[in-house]
Amino acid sequence: MSNLEKYTNVFVETFEVSPEEAQNLKYQDIEAWDSVGHMGLISALEDEFDIMMDTDDIIDFNSFEKGKEILAKADYGVEF
Repeated sequence: MSNLEKYTNVFVETFEVSPEEAQNLKYQDIEAWDSVGHMGLISALEDEFDIMMDTDDIIDFNSFEKGKEILAKADYGVEF
């Protein structure tokens, strides 16, 4: 499974959306992605990719696309 598939699956499982819906999600677009849902998403991503995200990155993580940018940084080394 590719990193993009893993990443997408975390959104699908966390927010119970389709892979297509996940790719367009932004923070608070759906009821499930509130502050509590956000922390659940971050926790699931940290587990999936065996990383520990910085607080600033957690705050900046506000969409599916922005999340990919953040995880692709050298700090985390997740390649998409």
